[in-house]
Amino acid sequence: MHIPGIDDELFIRGKVPMTKQEVRMITLCKAAIKENDIVLDIGAGTGSLSIEAALMAVQGHVYAVERNPEAVGLIKQNAVKFKVTANVSIIEGLAPDALKGIDNYDVVFIGGSGGNLEEILDVVSAHINPGGRIIANAITLQNVNTIIEYMKKNDMYDYESVLIQASRLKKAGPYDMMIAMNPVYVITCTVK
Repeated sequence: MHIPGIDDELFIRGKVPMTKQEVRMITLCKAAIKENDIVLDIGAGTGSLSIEAALMAVQGHVYAVERNPEAVGLIKQNAVKFKVTANVSIIEGLAPDALKGIDNYDVVFIGGSGGNLEEILDVVSAHINPGGRIIANAITLQNVNTIIEYMKKNDMYDYESVLIQASRLKKAGPYDMMIAMNPVYVITCTVK
């Protein structure tokens, strides 16, 4: 069984944004992925969540949806590096259009939405399995508000949110100092 928390430095990254280790660990714990789950990672970036999800859902499958060609290449490289090519499919495109043909999933990560957050939530809500979980990582208050308001209007979910504010140690000559990372809201929505 895979325990979440691969070091950030182990991922092939380039200039593409990546869900940092601390946020990834909490996101994956909130997802409670089972070994046969079908996982959808929307706005997959470098694929750090997709890779760790694939290591957890060893008999399931992960669909990494990403519109940035550079990021798609990084997901492919990381899937090879971590030996998860058998249970990761990369879908190049913009959600929600890129989600056509994917049905019956258990866990959905939403990282990037390309400005289509409500439409993505509509499509996901129509195809998520009973008891399924959406875990949305948001850095803007507008996206947090969109998700919370959507959940309030849609009675099919229970939801909660945590705000993660982490800092990492950095050496500064003979001194050690903490450098803050961007705060991230982790919103977990569970189908009732």
